Amino acid sequence: MIKRTRAAISKFIIHKVGNKFNSATNVFSEDLVSFDEESYNLMLPFLLKPFANVAESYRFNHHANIELNEINNYTNEIFTEESSFVEISKHIVTHLFEQSNSAQIKTGDVIIALFEDIEFKDIVTQAIGIFKIENKVDFFQTYMEKESLDVYVQQGISTKKLDKGCLIINYSDPEGRAILSVDNNNYDAQYWVQHFLNVKYADDNNQHTQNYMEMCRDFSEDVIKEDFGVHEQSKFLAKTVDFMKEHEHVNYNDFKDELFEAEDHKELFEGYKKEYEDTNDVLIRNQFAVSDIVLKKQKQKMKTEIKLDTNIQIKLDIDAPDASQEYLEKGYDEEKKMKFYKVYFNEED
Repeated sequence: MIKRTRAAISKFIIHKVGNKFNSATNVFSEDLVSFDEESYNLMLPFLLKPFANVAESYRFNHHANIELNEINNYTNEIFTEESSFVEISKHIVTHLFEQSNSAQIKTGDVIIALFEDIEFKDIVTQAIGIFKIENKVDFFQTYMEKESLDVYVQQGISTKKLDKGCLIINYSDPEGRAILSVDNNNYDAQYWVQHFLNVKYADDNNQHTQNYMEMCRDFSEDVIKEDFGVHEQSKFLAKTVDFMKEHEHVNYNDFKDELFEAEDHKELFEGYKKEYEDTNDVLIRNQFAVSDIVLKKQKQKMKTEIKLDTNIQIKLDIDAPDASQEYLEKGYDEEKKMKFYKVYFNEED
């Protein structure tokens, strides 16, 4: 998570990246962009606002030696010698081009920017941003033709959503330099984070909280919902969130004792945890400090729902786990030979 109150763009360039599968080539700029005031005031928040609430950070990764990570090396060069910015920006786009290993990887504009006065973990420093614009929107432009106004359609970049972007922050801890990333067109989960950036999650409380809650969410779906029904699933998720809210630190054994009364249920959870770690190649910590910002984000994803074969879904709120038992009634209609749900309520929201 960053603060952008004092942030400024000091260098900015745009290139185009192609796709080697459809013979689309790269197009490189030779000069930096010079902004007018109106464009600058639109561009700065467009690029930085998506990172304001990103809690999970990454660190550069490489199977052999971190010094062989391309983006790590390129950004090091820019931070060390800013005069290399234009040339290094071309190398970054070429590296991105080399990751287009399938026809579905989209071409687009690539923005590379150097930011000053980014605040990260109470440190004010520089950051390098790499942004890929994959989708453009249609808009009407008006013009005067024979004493009357007419319109034509143009395509441009929407300022409402950033397709893909990362911030490499000039801040390091024992794990390396901090990286934030967003991907709103996640058609290939490996392409941006693993192939292009080659990064891994930082080993911190943000990641520990996310791993634990994702495991609990999957456990509720794979085990509790399948074996005990959607009502018990909703109760488990609600109790998980409540436990996280009420405890600054999670202790795995305390969590089990509070959420499960029966020993066989505790054993189910223990077995699932081991299987989850092996399947996802992740370590679930037995003790960690809860990250409030990650808890809030993960809670929003914990939506239980009943999916019916009639293309109807009933969503249940985990903040009211008993509501489904009190206000949702399940039955069977003999005339239609179909199951049904009856929902009780006073008013529609």
